[in-house]
Amino acid sequence: MQATKNNVYTVSRLNSEVRDILEGQLGKVWLNGEISNFSSPSSGHWYLTLKDSRSQIRCAMFKGRNQAVRFYPSNGQQVLVKGAISVYEPRGDYQLLIESMLPAGDGLLAQEYEALKMKLAAEGLFAADTKRPLPDTIQRVGIITSATGAALHDVLHVLQRRDPSVEVIIYPTQVQGSAASASICQAIETANRRLEVDVLLLTRGGGSLEDLWCFNNELLAHTIYNSALPVVSAVGHEVDITISDYVADLRAPTPSAAAELLSKDKGNKAEKLHLVFNRLKQSMRHYHLSKQAQLTNANHQLQRQDPQRRLQQFEQSFDELQMRLQAAFEQKVSQLTFKQQQLQHRLQQRSPKQYVQLEAQRLDYLSARLTKVTESHLQQATQRMAQAAHQLETVSPLATLSRGYSITKNAQGKVVTNATELTSGDTINTTLAKGELVSVVK
Repeated sequence: MQATKNNVYTVSRLNSEVRDILEGQLGKVWLNGEISNFSSPSSGHWYLTLKDSRSQIRCAMFKGRNQAVRFYPSNGQQVLVKGAISVYEPRGDYQLLIESMLPAGDGLLAQEYEALKMKLAAEGLFAADTKRPLPDTIQRVGIITSATGAALHDVLHVLQRRDPSVEVIIYPTQVQGSAASASICQAIETANRRLEVDVLLLTRGGGSLEDLWCFNNELLAHTIYNSALPVVSAVGHEVDITISDYVADLRAPTPSAAAELLSKDKGNKAEKLHLVFNRLKQSMRHYHLSKQAQLTNANHQLQRQDPQRRLQQFEQSFDELQMRLQAAFEQKVSQLTFKQQQLQHRLQQRSPKQYVQLEAQRLDYLSARLTKVTESHLQQATQRMAQAAHQLETVSPLATLSRGYSITKNAQGKVVTNATELTSGDTINTTLAKGELVSVVK
Protein backbone atom coordinates (compact mmCIF):
# COMPACT_ATOMS: atom_id res chain seq x y z
CA MET A 1 0.00 0.00 0.00
CA GLN A 2 1.39 3.37 -0.98
CA ALA A 3 1.10 6.14 1.60
CA THR A 4 -0.05 9.55 0.40
CA LYS A 5 1.61 12.71 1.58
CA ASN A 6 -1.41 13.90 3.57
CA ASN A 7 -1.78 10.81 5.80
CA VAL A 8 1.89 10.56 6.80
CA TYR A 9 2.17 12.08 10.30
CA THR A 10 5.17 13.16 12.26
CA VAL A 11 5.21 11.97 15.85
CA SER A 12 4.82 15.54 17.11
CA ARG A 13 1.84 16.20 14.85
CA LEU A 14 0.15 12.94 15.88
CA ASN A 15 0.57 13.71 19.61
CA SER A 16 -0.69 17.26 19.08
CA GLU A 17 -3.82 16.15 17.24
CA VAL A 18 -4.51 13.40 19.79
CA ARG A 19 -4.29 16.06 22.51
CA ASP A 20 -6.76 18.28 20.66
CA ILE A 21 -9.18 15.35 20.27
CA LEU A 22 -9.00 14.35 23.95
CA GLU A 23 -9.33 17.91 25.23
CA GLY A 24 -12.08 18.80 22.76
CA GLN A 25 -14.35 15.79 23.20
CA LEU A 26 -13.98 14.75 26.84
CA GLY A 27 -13.70 18.16 28.49
CA LYS A 28 -13.71 18.16 32.30
CA VAL A 29 -14.10 14.84 34.14
CA TRP A 30 -14.38 13.71 37.76
CA LEU A 31 -12.11 10.85 38.77
CA ASN A 32 -11.98 8.81 41.96
CA GLY A 33 -8.82 6.84 42.75
CA GLU A 34 -5.88 6.07 45.04
CA ILE A 35 -2.73 8.24 45.00
CA SER A 36 0.63 6.62 44.24
CA ASN A 37 4.07 7.85 43.10
CA PHE A 38 3.35 11.32 44.52
CA SER A 39 6.15 13.87 44.05
CA SER A 40 6.46 17.62 44.59
CA PRO A 41 9.64 19.09 43.02
CA SER A 42 11.05 22.53 43.72
CA SER A 43 8.78 24.13 41.08
CA GLY A 44 5.77 23.60 43.37
CA HIS A 45 3.88 21.44 40.88
CA TRP A 46 2.44 18.06 41.94
CA TYR A 47 2.86 14.87 39.94
CA LEU A 48 1.07 11.65 40.89
CA THR A 49 -0.61 8.53 39.63
CA LEU A 50 -4.26 7.72 40.29
CA LYS A 51 -5.08 4.02 40.29
CA ASP A 52 -7.73 1.49 41.11
CA SER A 53 -7.53 -2.31 41.24
CA ARG A 54 -7.09 -2.63 37.47
CA SER A 55 -5.76 0.57 35.89
CA GLN A 56 -3.83 3.77 36.51
CA ILE A 57 -3.36 7.21 34.93
CA ARG A 58 -0.64 9.84 35.25
CA CYS A 59 -1.75 13.19 36.68
CA ALA A 60 -0.30 16.66 37.08
CA MET A 61 -1.55 19.50 39.28
CA PHE A 62 0.23 22.78 38.69
CA LYS A 63 1.17 25.25 41.40
CA GLY A 64 -1.60 27.73 40.67
CA ARG A 65 -4.17 24.99 41.23
CA ASN A 66 -2.76 22.97 44.13
CA GLN A 67 -2.48 26.01 46.40
CA ALA A 68 -6.27 25.84 46.86
CA VAL A 69 -6.17 22.23 48.14
CA ARG A 70 -6.82 22.17 51.90
CA PHE A 71 -4.73 19.04 52.62
CA TYR A 72 -1.36 17.64 51.57
CA PRO A 73 -1.76 14.45 49.51
CA SER A 74 -0.01 11.23 50.45
CA ASN A 75 0.48 7.87 48.80
CA GLY A 76 -2.38 5.45 49.43
CA GLN A 77 -4.95 8.22 50.01
CA GLN A 78 -8.34 8.01 48.24
CA VAL A 79 -9.25 11.30 46.53
CA LEU A 80 -11.80 12.73 44.13
CA VAL A 81 -10.32 15.02 41.49
CA LYS A 82 -11.69 17.18 38.68
CA GLY A 83 -9.62 17.91 35.62
CA ALA A 84 -9.13 17.82 31.88
CA ILE A 85 -7.68 14.99 29.84
CA SER A 86 -4.61 16.03 27.89
CA VAL A 87 -1.47 14.59 26.28
CA TYR A 88 2.07 15.22 27.43
CA GLU A 89 3.49 15.51 23.94
CA PRO A 90 7.23 14.93 24.62
CA ARG A 91 6.48 11.39 25.86
CA GLY A 92 3.21 10.74 24.06
CA ASP A 93 1.53 9.94 27.43
CA TYR A 94 -2.04 10.95 28.04
CA GLN A 95 -2.61 12.44 31.47
CA LEU A 96 -5.13 14.23 33.65
CA LEU A 97 -4.47 17.91 34.44
CA ILE A 98 -6.08 18.26 37.86
CA GLU A 99 -7.95 21.48 38.71
CA SER A 100 -9.42 20.55 42.11
CA MET A 101 -8.86 17.77 44.64
CA LEU A 102 -10.98 16.60 47.57
CA PRO A 103 -10.77 13.65 49.98
CA ALA A 104 -12.94 10.87 48.57
CA GLY A 105 -15.61 10.97 51.31
CA ASP A 106 -16.35 14.73 51.16
CA GLY A 107 -15.68 14.84 47.46
CA LEU A 108 -18.48 12.50 46.42
CA LEU A 109 -21.14 14.61 48.16
CA ALA A 110 -19.62 17.80 46.77
CA GLN A 111 -19.64 16.29 43.28
CA GLU A 112 -23.29 15.27 43.57
CA TYR A 113 -24.13 18.74 44.89
CA GLU A 114 -22.36 20.52 42.03
CA ALA A 115 -23.87 18.20 39.40
CA LEU A 116 -27.42 18.73 40.70
CA LYS A 117 -26.88 22.49 40.98
CA MET A 118 -25.72 22.72 37.37
CA LYS A 119 -28.61 20.55 36.17
CA LEU A 120 -31.30 22.56 37.96
CA ALA A 121 -29.73 25.86 36.89
CA ALA A 122 -29.86 24.66 33.27
CA GLU A 123 -33.55 23.79 33.76
CA GLY A 124 -34.26 27.36 34.94
CA LEU A 125 -35.22 26.56 38.55
CA PHE A 126 -32.86 29.26 39.84
CA ALA A 127 -33.86 32.00 37.39
CA ALA A 128 -34.41 35.39 39.03
CA ASP A 129 -37.49 36.20 36.94
CA THR A 130 -39.34 33.21 38.43
CA LYS A 131 -38.91 34.44 42.01
CA ARG A 132 -42.12 35.70 43.61
CA PRO A 133 -42.02 38.68 45.95
CA LEU A 134 -43.29 38.27 49.48
CA PRO A 135 -46.78 39.64 50.20
CA ASP A 136 -46.91 43.24 51.35
CA THR A 137 -48.96 42.15 54.34
CA ILE A 138 -48.11 38.91 56.09
CA GLN A 139 -50.73 37.82 58.60
CA ARG A 140 -50.07 34.10 58.78
CA VAL A 141 -46.75 32.23 58.37
CA GLY A 142 -46.43 28.50 57.75
CA ILE A 143 -43.27 27.02 59.27
CA ILE A 144 -41.96 23.72 57.86
CA THR A 145 -39.41 22.31 60.29
CA SER A 146 -38.91 19.85 63.13
CA ALA A 147 -41.40 20.33 65.96
CA THR A 148 -38.61 19.83 68.52
CA GLY A 149 -35.76 21.69 66.82
CA ALA A 150 -33.99 24.81 68.03
CA ALA A 151 -34.81 26.60 64.75
CA LEU A 152 -38.55 26.61 65.55
CA HIS A 153 -37.88 28.10 68.99
CA ASP A 154 -35.71 30.86 67.49
CA VAL A 155 -38.31 31.76 64.82
CA LEU A 156 -41.20 31.88 67.30
CA HIS A 157 -39.16 34.02 69.69
CA VAL A 158 -38.31 36.59 66.99
CA LEU A 159 -41.88 36.72 65.64
CA GLN A 160 -43.27 37.21 69.14
CA ARG A 161 -40.79 39.98 69.85
CA ARG A 162 -41.17 41.85 66.57
CA ASP A 163 -44.82 41.33 65.62
CA PRO A 164 -47.06 39.34 68.00
CA SER A 165 -50.01 39.75 65.60
CA VAL A 166 -48.49 37.33 63.04
CA GLU A 167 -50.16 33.91 63.30
CA VAL A 168 -48.07 30.77 62.95
CA ILE A 169 -49.05 27.37 61.59
CA ILE A 170 -46.47 24.63 62.03
CA TYR A 171 -46.13 21.82 59.52
CA PRO A 172 -43.93 19.38 61.47
CA THR A 173 -41.56 17.30 59.39
CA GLN A 174 -38.25 15.49 59.49
CA VAL A 175 -35.24 17.67 58.62
CA GLN A 176 -32.50 15.02 58.63
CA GLY A 177 -32.11 11.49 57.34
CA SER A 178 -33.03 9.49 54.24
CA ALA A 179 -36.79 10.04 54.62
CA ALA A 180 -36.56 13.78 55.34
CA SER A 181 -36.79 14.99 51.71
CA ALA A 182 -40.06 13.14 51.09
CA SER A 183 -41.44 14.36 54.42
CA ILE A 184 -40.64 18.00 53.55
CA CYS A 185 -42.22 17.63 50.09
CA GLN A 186 -45.39 16.27 51.70
CA ALA A 187 -45.51 19.23 54.13
CA ILE A 188 -45.19 21.75 51.24
CA GLU A 189 -47.93 19.99 49.29
CA THR A 190 -50.18 19.98 52.36
CA ALA A 191 -49.69 23.74 52.85
CA ASN A 192 -50.44 24.39 49.17
CA ARG A 193 -53.56 22.26 49.34
CA ARG A 194 -54.93 24.07 52.39
CA LEU A 195 -53.83 27.60 51.32
CA GLU A 196 -54.16 28.81 54.91
CA VAL A 197 -50.94 30.86 55.12
CA ASP A 198 -49.44 33.80 53.24
CA VAL A 199 -45.88 32.47 53.03
CA LEU A 200 -43.94 29.27 53.85
CA LEU A 201 -40.72 29.24 55.87
CA LEU A 202 -38.55 26.13 55.32
CA THR A 203 -35.94 26.08 58.07
CA ARG A 204 -33.65 24.11 60.36
CA GLY A 205 -30.50 24.74 62.40
CA GLY A 206 -26.89 24.24 61.30
CA GLY A 207 -25.11 20.96 60.74
CA SER A 208 -22.62 19.12 58.59
CA LEU A 209 -22.98 18.56 54.86
CA GLU A 210 -24.43 15.13 55.58
CA ASP A 211 -26.91 16.56 58.10
CA LEU A 212 -28.22 19.11 55.56
CA TRP A 213 -28.16 16.69 52.63
CA CYS A 214 -31.94 16.22 52.53
CA PHE A 215 -32.23 19.87 51.36
CA ASN A 216 -30.10 19.02 48.30
CA ASN A 217 -32.77 16.79 46.80
CA GLU A 218 -34.02 17.15 43.21
CA LEU A 219 -37.62 16.22 44.05
CA LEU A 220 -37.67 18.78 46.86
CA ALA A 221 -36.29 21.43 44.49
CA HIS A 222 -39.13 20.86 42.01
CA THR A 223 -41.70 20.85 44.83
CA ILE A 224 -40.46 24.26 46.05
CA TYR A 225 -40.38 25.60 42.49
CA ASN A 226 -43.96 24.45 41.81
CA SER A 227 -45.34 25.78 45.12
CA ALA A 228 -48.20 28.26 44.75
CA LEU A 229 -47.16 29.83 48.05
CA PRO A 230 -43.95 31.90 48.26
CA VAL A 231 -41.18 29.95 49.99
CA VAL A 232 -38.47 31.41 52.20
CA SER A 233 -35.50 29.09 52.84
CA ALA A 234 -33.38 29.45 55.98
CA VAL A 235 -31.35 26.26 56.30
CA GLY A 236 -28.30 26.06 58.55
CA HIS A 237 -25.89 28.90 59.18
CA GLU A 238 -25.00 31.77 56.87
CA VAL A 239 -22.17 29.79 55.21
CA ASP A 240 -24.45 26.82 54.46
CA ILE A 241 -26.08 27.12 51.03
CA THR A 242 -28.32 24.28 49.88
CA ILE A 243 -30.26 23.57 46.70
CA SER A 244 -33.40 24.61 48.56
CA ASP A 245 -31.84 28.06 49.10
CA TYR A 246 -31.26 28.47 45.34
CA VAL A 247 -34.80 27.39 44.37
CA ALA A 248 -36.68 29.28 47.07
CA ASP A 249 -38.14 32.71 46.36
CA LEU A 250 -35.96 34.18 49.09
CA ARG A 251 -33.06 32.91 51.17
CA ALA A 252 -32.35 34.02 54.72
CA PRO A 253 -28.93 33.34 56.26
CA THR A 254 -30.37 31.96 59.53
CA PRO A 255 -33.79 30.99 60.98
CA SER A 256 -33.79 34.14 63.14
CA ALA A 257 -32.99 36.34 60.13
CA ALA A 258 -35.89 34.73 58.24
CA ALA A 259 -38.25 35.56 61.10
CA GLU A 260 -37.11 39.17 61.02
CA LEU A 261 -37.75 39.35 57.26
CA LEU A 262 -41.25 37.93 57.66
CA SER A 263 -42.10 40.35 60.48
CA LYS A 264 -40.54 43.43 59.00
CA ASP A 265 -41.84 46.95 59.63
CA LYS A 266 -43.00 48.54 56.35
CA GLY A 267 -41.77 51.92 57.46
CA ASN A 268 -38.30 50.65 58.20
CA LYS A 269 -36.21 51.61 55.18
CA ALA A 270 -33.20 49.75 56.48
CA GLU A 271 -35.07 46.45 56.40
CA LYS A 272 -36.40 47.21 52.94
CA LEU A 273 -32.89 47.91 51.79
CA HIS A 274 -31.71 44.66 53.39
CA LEU A 275 -34.42 42.76 51.55
CA VAL A 276 -33.52 44.36 48.23
CA PHE A 277 -29.86 43.65 48.89
CA ASN A 278 -30.61 39.98 49.59
CA ARG A 279 -32.60 39.70 46.39
CA LEU A 280 -29.79 41.41 44.53
CA LYS A 281 -27.27 38.92 45.90
CA GLN A 282 -29.58 36.07 44.96
CA SER A 283 -29.97 37.48 41.45
CA MET A 284 -26.20 37.75 41.17
CA ARG A 285 -25.83 34.10 42.19
CA HIS A 286 -28.35 33.03 39.58
CA TYR A 287 -26.64 35.17 36.96
CA HIS A 288 -23.33 33.61 37.95
CA LEU A 289 -24.75 30.11 37.56
CA SER A 290 -26.26 30.92 34.16
CA LYS A 291 -22.92 32.24 32.93
CA GLN A 292 -20.81 29.53 34.50
CA ALA A 293 -21.49 27.02 31.75
CA GLN A 294 -20.60 29.61 29.09
CA LEU A 295 -17.47 30.54 30.99
CA THR A 296 -16.45 26.90 31.31
CA ASN A 297 -16.87 26.35 27.59
CA ALA A 298 -15.01 29.56 26.72
CA ASN A 299 -12.27 28.69 29.21
CA HIS A 300 -11.91 25.26 27.68
CA GLN A 301 -11.53 26.74 24.19
CA LEU A 302 -9.05 29.25 25.55
CA GLN A 303 -7.01 26.52 27.21
CA ARG A 304 -6.65 24.69 23.91
CA GLN A 305 -4.90 27.76 22.50
CA ASP A 306 -3.41 29.08 25.73
CA PRO A 307 0.41 29.40 25.64
CA GLN A 308 0.36 28.70 29.37
CA ARG A 309 -0.56 25.10 28.60
CA ARG A 310 2.59 24.71 26.51
CA LEU A 311 4.57 26.43 29.25
CA GLN A 312 3.14 23.99 31.76
CA GLN A 313 4.25 21.12 29.55
CA PHE A 314 7.73 22.59 29.40
CA GLU A 315 7.70 22.95 33.19
CA GLN A 316 6.52 19.37 33.55
CA SER A 317 9.26 18.21 31.18
CA PHE A 318 11.81 20.22 33.18
CA ASP A 319 10.58 18.72 36.46
CA GLU A 320 10.79 15.24 34.98
CA LEU A 321 14.34 15.83 33.72
CA GLN A 322 15.28 17.30 37.09
CA MET A 323 13.95 14.25 38.93
CA ARG A 324 15.70 11.91 36.48
CA LEU A 325 18.95 13.86 36.92
CA GLN A 326 18.60 13.67 40.69
CA ALA A 327 17.96 9.93 40.51
CA ALA A 328 20.92 9.41 38.14
CA PHE A 329 23.17 11.53 40.36
CA GLU A 330 22.19 9.57 43.47
CA GLN A 331 22.72 6.28 41.60
CA LYS A 332 26.16 7.43 40.38
CA VAL A 333 27.16 8.53 43.87
CA SER A 334 26.00 5.17 45.22
CA GLN A 335 28.04 3.31 42.58
CA LEU A 336 31.18 5.39 43.25
CA THR A 337 30.76 4.92 46.99
CA PHE A 338 30.45 1.16 46.56
CA LYS A 339 33.50 1.08 44.24
CA GLN A 340 35.52 3.17 46.70
CA GLN A 341 34.61 0.76 49.49
CA GLN A 342 35.71 -2.17 47.33
CA LEU A 343 39.06 -0.50 46.49
CA GLN A 344 39.61 0.39 50.12
CA HIS A 345 38.92 -3.21 51.11
CA ARG A 346 41.34 -4.52 48.47
CA LEU A 347 43.98 -1.97 49.56
CA GLN A 348 43.59 -3.08 53.15
CA GLN A 349 44.01 -6.70 52.08
CA ARG A 350 47.26 -5.85 50.21
CA SER A 351 48.60 -3.30 52.64
CA PRO A 352 52.40 -3.69 53.54
CA LYS A 353 51.52 -2.83 57.06
CA GLN A 354 49.35 -5.89 57.35
CA TYR A 355 52.07 -8.01 55.65
CA VAL A 356 54.71 -6.67 58.06
CA GLN A 357 52.42 -7.43 60.99
CA LEU A 358 51.94 -10.97 59.72
CA GLU A 359 55.73 -11.46 59.23
CA ALA A 360 56.40 -9.97 62.66
CA GLN A 361 53.92 -12.41 64.17
CA ARG A 362 55.58 -15.22 62.22
CA LEU A 363 59.06 -14.11 63.39
CA ASP A 364 57.87 -13.96 66.99
CA TYR A 365 56.45 -17.44 66.58
CA LEU A 366 59.68 -18.83 65.05
CA SER A 367 61.82 -17.07 67.68
CA ALA A 368 59.73 -18.52 70.46
CA ARG A 369 59.85 -21.91 68.79
CA LEU A 370 63.69 -21.66 68.35
CA THR A 371 64.13 -20.68 71.98
CA LYS A 372 61.97 -23.59 73.05
CA VAL A 373 63.83 -26.04 70.78
CA THR A 374 67.23 -24.71 71.93
CA GLU A 375 66.25 -25.04 75.57
CA SER A 376 64.97 -28.54 74.86
CA HIS A 377 68.22 -29.56 73.08
CA LEU A 378 70.35 -28.02 75.86
CA GLN A 379 68.34 -29.85 78.48
CA GLN A 380 68.69 -33.11 76.57
CA ALA A 381 72.48 -32.56 76.10
CA THR A 382 72.85 -31.77 79.81
CA GLN A 383 71.01 -34.97 80.66
CA ARG A 384 73.20 -37.00 78.24
CA MET A 385 76.39 -35.45 79.64
CA ALA A 386 75.24 -36.25 83.19
CA GLN A 387 74.54 -39.84 82.15
CA ALA A 388 77.95 -40.10 80.41
CA ALA A 389 79.71 -38.62 83.42
CA HIS A 390 77.93 -41.11 85.62
CA GLN A 391 78.88 -43.97 83.33
CA LEU A 392 82.47 -42.69 83.11
CA GLU A 393 82.66 -42.36 86.81
CA THR A 394 81.37 -45.92 87.13
CA VAL A 395 84.20 -47.40 85.03
CA SER A 396 86.91 -44.94 86.17
CA PRO A 397 90.01 -46.51 87.84
CA LEU A 398 89.93 -43.71 90.34
CA ALA A 399 86.59 -44.94 91.54
CA THR A 400 88.09 -48.42 91.99
CA LEU A 401 91.03 -47.02 93.85
CA SER A 402 88.72 -45.07 96.15
CA ARG A 403 87.26 -48.39 97.27
CA GLY A 404 90.66 -49.57 98.57
CA TYR A 405 92.08 -51.12 95.45
CA SER A 406 95.50 -50.25 93.99
CA ILE A 407 97.36 -50.57 90.70
CA THR A 408 100.83 -52.07 90.56
CA LYS A 409 103.22 -51.48 87.70
CA ASN A 410 106.67 -52.89 87.01
CA ALA A 411 109.72 -50.91 86.24
CA GLN A 412 108.67 -50.73 82.63
CA GLY A 413 105.29 -49.19 83.65
CA LYS A 414 103.33 -52.32 82.78
CA VAL A 415 100.47 -53.21 85.06
CA VAL A 416 101.24 -56.31 87.04
CA THR A 417 98.34 -58.70 87.17
CA ASN A 418 100.15 -61.90 88.20
CA ALA A 419 102.78 -62.32 90.98
CA THR A 420 104.72 -64.73 88.75
CA GLU A 421 105.55 -61.87 86.50
CA LEU A 422 107.92 -60.48 89.17
CA THR A 423 111.21 -61.74 90.47
CA SER A 424 113.10 -60.95 93.65
CA GLY A 425 114.72 -57.56 93.52
CA ASP A 426 112.27 -56.07 90.97
CA THR A 427 111.13 -52.57 91.66
CA ILE A 428 107.37 -52.02 91.54
CA ASN A 429 105.23 -48.85 91.63
CA THR A 430 101.85 -49.05 93.47
CA THR A 431 99.25 -46.40 92.82
CA LEU A 432 96.75 -45.83 95.64
CA ALA A 433 93.66 -43.61 95.81
CA LYS A 434 95.94 -41.02 97.28
CA GLY A 435 99.55 -41.15 96.46
CA GLU A 436 102.00 -43.81 95.14
CA LEU A 437 104.32 -46.39 96.79
CA VAL A 438 107.64 -47.67 95.38
CA SER A 439 108.60 -51.16 96.62
CA VAL A 440 111.23 -53.82 96.02
CA VAL A 441 110.22 -57.44 95.69
CA LYS A 442 111.92 -59.90 98.09
